[in-house]
Amino acid sequence: MTKNEEAVSSFCDGFLCSQAILSVYGEEEGLERELALKLATGLGGGMGRTAHTCGAVTGAILVIGLKKGPVSVNDVAAKEETYYLVRELLNRFEEDNGSVVCRELLECDIGTPDGYRQACEEKLFDKICPRLVDSAVEILEEMKK
Repeated sequence: MTKNEEAVSSFCDGFLCSQAILSVYGEEEGLERELALKLATGLGGGMGRTAHTCGAVTGAILVIGLKKGPVSVNDVAAKEETYYLVRELLNRFEEDNGSVVCRELLECDIGTPDGYRQACEEKLFDKICPRLVDSAVEILEEMKK
């Protein structure tokens, strides 16, 4: 199974987009799946269901940090590389999907009770989010090349 398939499957099983992405990549970087799921929880729904930055994007940003982030305050090169890669991810995701903002991607503000109800009734999480998870993973995979 590809990372795309794993992440989309995890999302479709009920995990948040951010959880699905971080948990797929975490183990290869020494992060246990259970801890990855916990760490990424608050990022779902556009960060705490505020409909801000898409959880697929923030989950992918955590992956970049896990892979490239500095472990020393003096490692300026690693910090700059991480920032560069995050900007690349954001630019490519926005180019591919039109935005990195959850409410814009869903065309619905899930940060409000009415908006969340609308998203559930219209099954927006089932119709739109798997594609966004796949897109974020695809970008991560292309960035590895």
